[in-house]
Amino acid sequence: MQIDARNIEQNTLIQGDICIIGAGIAGITMALDLIDSPFKIILLEGGGFEYDAKVQDLYAGENTGQRYFPLRSSRLHYFGGTSGHWGGMCAPFDPLDFRKRSWVPHSGWPIAYEDLQTYYEKAHESLELGPFQYELDYWSKQFSDMEPLPFNKENIWAKMWQFSPPTRFGTKYKERIAKAKNIHLYTYANCTAIESNDLGNTIRQIHVQNHDGKSHRVRARHYVLACGAVQNARILLASEMGRGPGLGNQHDQVGRYFMEHMEIKSAEMWLSRPFNTSLYGFRSTNRRPRAEIAVTEKVQQQQAMLNGTASLTYLPVAREQKALIDLWENEDPRLAYDNFVQNFSNSRQYNDAATEAGHHRAYELYTRMEQAPNPNSRITLSGEKDALGVPKAILHWELTELDLLSIQKLYHIIAKEAGTSGIGRVRLDPFLLAERSLKVPDTMGGGWHHMGTTRMSENPKEGVVNKHCRVHGIANLHVAGSGCFSTAGAANPT
Repeated sequence: MQIDARNIEQNTLIQGDICIIGAGIAGITMALDLIDSPFKIILLEGGGFEYDAKVQDLYAGENTGQRYFPLRSSRLHYFGGTSGHWGGMCAPFDPLDFRKRSWVPHSGWPIAYEDLQTYYEKAHESLELGPFQYELDYWSKQFSDMEPLPFNKENIWAKMWQFSPPTRFGTKYKERIAKAKNIHLYTYANCTAIESNDLGNTIRQIHVQNHDGKSHRVRARHYVLACGAVQNARILLASEMGRGPGLGNQHDQVGRYFMEHMEIKSAEMWLSRPFNTSLYGFRSTNRRPRAEIAVTEKVQQQQAMLNGTASLTYLPVAREQKALIDLWENEDPRLAYDNFVQNFSNSRQYNDAATEAGHHRAYELYTRMEQAPNPNSRITLSGEKDALGVPKAILHWELTELDLLSIQKLYHIIAKEAGTSGIGRVRLDPFLLAERSLKVPDTMGGGWHHMGTTRMSENPKEGVVNKHCRVHGIANLHVAGSGCFSTAGAANPT
């Protein structure tokens, strides 16, 4: 059932068993899972089913740290959320990502990789992926041309990725959600505050508003924030209700540890002879699994480095592609996306032909590196408010020496292995040649992968939610999404 919150009586009291705040990938996935359950589900979406500039304005914010994409255009604010711009690249985390690493400050999750196994398999259904298989041996049997570069397997391995179509949740699942008898989808219902009891340990109700001047209240037994890492932190921080510095923030943890994947063109690899690199190629017409170059757990520990990967792009194609941070500068996500697509469309046909041919000698190496958890990389509130009276978000994205050194070490390892094995030679970009005080290039960007800000932890002094994603100290408030990640890993968060 779908209800437009602009068309119901002012100050309506909406009641249910579970209230999910946000109808993006996380919120819709939970709602789908609860169809035909005995519970009445309230699913709140701040926008409608199409882009609305006034609604999108509610995501506008300020960047004060490392250069980043405009907050207004880094997420989509309507039913289906940012799946409308999602590229569909999928891989599970590595077991190491969940463990405490002595060389990575604030690392370690209260759960392990094994705890997620069945959920990964289930997620494949929602994302329209193939079998839950990420071993090269499996895929090389499906595709005879999937041959890895002959690196020493003790040091370098091929990390496999699968591709969702990509699933556009707003169109794929709209009808199922709207027709479900126990799912009550309210569009144009923006959560502006979460109200707790006097002790602050139970949520009493939430307040929703829209641009038509309508205000409503929602009461439920349980609440789930599923608005993305930036907006989840913003709502918690803005929900002081006169009793302190935000909900779940008794130890000043809400908004901290914002993480992204550092993405940047980093090196060139020149092979000593042509090699069939079909395993590493991306085809826009045939989105079959592909691999990226990754460093083994043993070497990461020896080198005291973060987890990351390097992808291959045929060099003449790569030289025609601009840095992502330069492509996505527009505050309008539609125009930013068009600019992004156009850049890659110009070289797509050439890239597909090059990938099909498969045998080339020169490639660009492109980085996707995890960012170490950093409490100073964070979301805070601005003194400026949006049209509905909620303080705007300020993102201070801050990198550390470990982040940059890890990129440098990744390519030193690849370069050494390429030479030792006779594969070829690697030319590092100038920013990786410094012996000390590495500087962040202007072309450093991210993957639009917002993580942290409501991180998972054993206790409230180190994070915001427990291993069940329930906010520490609040009995009926959970948070969903990659904001709960304790570390970023090398895989895309969806």
